[in-house]
Amino acid sequence: MIVLGCILLSLHAVAQDVVHLNLESAIRMANDSSLMAFRNRNMYLRGYWEYRTFKANRLPSLSVDFNPAQYNRYITPRYDSQEDMDVYREQQMFSAGGALKLKQNLDITGGTFYVESALEGMYNSGETHYTQFSSVPVRIGYSQQLIGFNAFKWEKKIEPLKFEKAKKEYLYNSEIVSEEAVTHFFNVAMAQLDYDMALRQVESSDTLYRIGMQRHKIAAISKAELLTLELDRTNAKNSLENSRIRLKRAMLALAMFLNMDKETKIQVEMPDTHGEIEIPVAKALEMAKANNPSHLEQQQSVLEAERELSRAKAEKRLNASVNLSVGLNQVADDMKNAYRNPLHQDIVAVNLNIPIVDWGVRKGRYNMAKNDLNVAEITARQKEISLEEEVLVTVEDFNIQKDLIGSAKEALELARMAYRQTMQRFMTGKADVNSMTMALNRQQEAQKNWLVSLQNYWLNYYKIRRLTLYDFESDLPLSVMFDYNNIIY
Repeated sequence: MIVLGCILLSLHAVAQDVVHLNLESAIRMANDSSLMAFRNRNMYLRGYWEYRTFKANRLPSLSVDFNPAQYNRYITPRYDSQEDMDVYREQQMFSAGGALKLKQNLDITGGTFYVESALEGMYNSGETHYTQFSSVPVRIGYSQQLIGFNAFKWEKKIEPLKFEKAKKEYLYNSEIVSEEAVTHFFNVAMAQLDYDMALRQVESSDTLYRIGMQRHKIAAISKAELLTLELDRTNAKNSLENSRIRLKRAMLALAMFLNMDKETKIQVEMPDTHGEIEIPVAKALEMAKANNPSHLEQQQSVLEAERELSRAKAEKRLNASVNLSVGLNQVADDMKNAYRNPLHQDIVAVNLNIPIVDWGVRKGRYNMAKNDLNVAEITARQKEISLEEEVLVTVEDFNIQKDLIGSAKEALELARMAYRQTMQRFMTGKADVNSMTMALNRQQEAQKNWLVSLQNYWLNYYKIRRLTLYDFESDLPLSVMFDYNNIIY
């Protein structure tokens, strides 16, 4: 009983080492645990936080600028009234200060409105010792570039588009992971099929060789035919060993892709088709134009090129900025008096930079920006045409592939029947070795053709999902079926 229990436990452990996977579970694991899926999530999160930063820049911000200590020791020229001359004197100064600032960016004008309060203190320890405090209890101001270029307005156009593109790119990259999972899955399936066929071929060649020896004894076949059967048996054993190695490599590649233990043994289960699902070409083109991130990427490129053209056009004339502020200000020998009876403070600063001779630098920048816009518009149209062509070809291949699967399955059944009949005829002496070899090769070729047709069907199906970001089985966009918050939290 102890020995029997140990045998059962060992068999159970062996059974646990084999993981049975269907196509759906392999795709789900790939989009959950693979390194590509992890990379896609982080790429989306970068776009998410970039958009959050853009939204935060549109809200009031409160900051503190603090200089806790600054010490200067230097020699500076001073006027000596007794000697009526300038002399160099040593100066030592310790200062500290800070400011509290509230800012609000304005999208309409492209400027910044701010409110601040500041306090600075200075202690001088040269020949004359004194302490002073300068306070700005409140100051209200506004600053803006006056060159006709509003950076905030362009950000408001581009940043939401970039975030929408980041969401669509996440779904797009997830479908790339699905396609990769389909490829690895069917690589294992093909290797598994080769191994099973090689195993059956070894068994069949052994059987045929034994029958051939018996028939050779009664002179029913020649020595050359018997040697051919022996050669087929040897080749079958070699093919079995090679197929075992290919199967092991394919399982290792799938396990590593799914982020599983590399020693995991995988048994794949063949999927079926989607039945009578039909994908209309017009619907696929419509969904590709509405959902494919390539369109959003081209829109972003055109907008960015228009932004740079607007900037170059504004800078072609002159550069100007203005800073206006009104507030209160006071100076005293102590901090308390620095806030008593503050004086009115007005600051108006206008900066101008007028190009006179720049040898065509600004004009060149403007022309380059204009050409970049033309290139962006042409590139967008080219990529739109390429996407439409790819959608058309893929949808047609998918719709044709369903019929090919049916034909391949029918051919496989016929090849199996032909092989069984040829085997029976060979055993009764009515078929020769060449007929057996041809029947076996036809059966193996039919099995591979069926599996290749099934693989192409599923690759085309997930490629269409990637190009359109649309699930034609449920008739819903992938963005509607997906919760982006699951990535963040």
